[in-house]
Amino acid sequence: MKAQPPQSSSIPTADFSSPSPVERFRRADDPEWHWLEDRDAPQVSAFLEAANDESKSWMKPLDDLVERLYHSHLSRRELGVKGLPTALDHFTYWSETASDADYPVWWRHLNGNVSDATPFLDLQRRAEAEHYLELGDMALSPDERWLAWTEDTSGDERFTLYLKALPDGEPLLLLEEIGPELTWAEDNATLLFTRYDATQRPDSIWRLPLNQSQAGEPALILREDDPEFWLGLGKTRSRQWLVLESASKDTSECYLLPARAPDQAPRCFRPREKGVEYGLEHRPGYFYVLHNRNAPHFCLEVADEHDPQAPWRPLLEHRDDTTLEDVEAFDWGLAITERDHHEAQVRVRIVELDGSHAVRRDERLPLPESPCSLMLGDMPHFDSRRLRLREESFVMPVRWLEHDLDSGQRQILKTQPIHGDLQPEDLCSERIWARAHDGERIPVSVVMRADLAGRPLPTLLYGYGAYGEVLDPWFSVARLELLARGVAFAVAHVRGGGDRGEPWYLAGKLEHKENSFRDFLAARHALVEKGFSDAERIAAYGASAGGLLVGASLNLAPEAFCAAVLDVPFVDVLRTMENPDLPLTTAEYTEWGNPDEPDARKRIRAYSPLDNLTPQPYPTLFLQGSWHDTRVPYWEPAKLYARLREMGTARGPVLLRTDMAAGHGGASGRFKAWHDNARQDAFILWALGLAERKATNLKQ
Repeated sequence: MKAQPPQSSSIPTADFSSPSPVERFRRADDPEWHWLEDRDAPQVSAFLEAANDESKSWMKPLDDLVERLYHSHLSRRELGVKGLPTALDHFTYWSETASDADYPVWWRHLNGNVSDATPFLDLQRRAEAEHYLELGDMALSPDERWLAWTEDTSGDERFTLYLKALPDGEPLLLLEEIGPELTWAEDNATLLFTRYDATQRPDSIWRLPLNQSQAGEPALILREDDPEFWLGLGKTRSRQWLVLESASKDTSECYLLPARAPDQAPRCFRPREKGVEYGLEHRPGYFYVLHNRNAPHFCLEVADEHDPQAPWRPLLEHRDDTTLEDVEAFDWGLAITERDHHEAQVRVRIVELDGSHAVRRDERLPLPESPCSLMLGDMPHFDSRRLRLREESFVMPVRWLEHDLDSGQRQILKTQPIHGDLQPEDLCSERIWARAHDGERIPVSVVMRADLAGRPLPTLLYGYGAYGEVLDPWFSVARLELLARGVAFAVAHVRGGGDRGEPWYLAGKLEHKENSFRDFLAARHALVEKGFSDAERIAAYGASAGGLLVGASLNLAPEAFCAAVLDVPFVDVLRTMENPDLPLTTAEYTEWGNPDEPDARKRIRAYSPLDNLTPQPYPTLFLQGSWHDTRVPYWEPAKLYARLREMGTARGPVLLRTDMAAGHGGASGRFKAWHDNARQDAFILWALGLAERKATNLKQ
């Protein structure tokens, strides 16, 4: 039976007893709580554990609901999962996750010989002795005889490199404290990897010579001294070039190595030019350069492989209404991902070329619905004329299909199954447009049970809005637990993200950052004005830079929300950006600004959530951090918790939970991650008036 429509109810008040962790650990000499930044001080972990105990005690009356949400979630999804097989030159590869396992096992069989299946990497077994395990990268040697991979066992994003002979060689530990990325050269004997500097910036690329199972001494290939630039590496689908990229948030530069001769010195393709980003794809004789020089929404040009400094020839011109996001090269031509600015919809465009670059075919692949997500899948073969696609929306579970370029036929390869009483056809989704403070149109997506459409519902409003990241529609099994109980889920596609292309990103960064916060509030108001949301029962959610978005919005209009969840939130923006020794800081100057510049410092100071707390009626808050998080340190949500509790003006409880065994992405095992999500959803349901909680006194 489906849940009944929600009834209006008041939000319960907090029932904390004294002394709270904040009262017990307050230091008169440090009202800003900066002492929490001393990770090695015993008082720091003691404070976080005390806050965890407080949160656990407060949540205890909701424990039954947490378990119901968790087990209902499990019953809705297919727990035993087999990945989509991908054929390489010699073997076909896929992953399988057992119904009771947190991690997958990777398998392979000889192409055309399904009965020859053999496991070759068992992550579930490797995780048995670890509290945390995250796979960084997997790289097969071109002859498919060797597997290299990186893994992180603490959550701090420092990786260990392993190598094994396939299928059943003993794993050999080769290197520690490196970056996640790996790429094999085409000589089957050279592995490329990255290393970090003191601020955990990938500042160097190295080659590691391998002779059978013996590793030689790593040799430096490229070092980046500019602290605003990161290094990354890859290989063209043609398998002829290794591409080494140095990039900041708004500038990039590529170096090339012949894939079969990785001992050569890297060659700079085109020297960096401030504010110009470019990326490379390759077909024999040509490089395809996607760049934004004099083309803010990007254009595509062709360079001669043997003389890339010669004038480039235009292939796809700059357009005012479309951003070119990505290009994938095949022997027949190009698959191009582009984004329509007006409708905020991604498309995949197929451009077939002859030998002189005359366009033989130019078409866009059909969409299953709009808005939706559409992206290219894994296609390692340069000559493939069958494209793998991944589609989903807020009401359509993920499905993978194959599109035949010759026949135009489409075959569904796999669809995510959904079990239980609430099926995709029971849902409906709409795209509405909010009007921002400056008149801009802000896309807002909303999904709900179809039988509840047309009435104001308690709503969870989700936002991010940074780095040009896109929030294209995505299907979530966990979200069904909220939808089934009568909650509407909405997404604010604010400026600072990339939902309406490159201009949308530029209009929400640096001196324009306040647009993001105003857009989020405009989305909230539009949901109420258009009858989707109950004005008294709207909760906000933001993670990482989304936590900044929500935190700043709460400072502007705390009465707009009845509750908020801030997950690993970036809320101490000014202090973090003032410390270049912290991970990520210097690389973020082009996103937020360099506070050494007075104007930038003033701007950041004006919106940084911790710097703008005032005695206001903040909503009830659930703050989450991770002890090993190197992107947003644990102390940022901890400081926000302490200072809000000291202020004492919130309309409900302010809770802090710190995962002492995880990093920025939270728990690595899927069952623990799902249980954490159920706890968060129980809090949201309570805050929206859809779950009862009896008051209890907290024993500290």
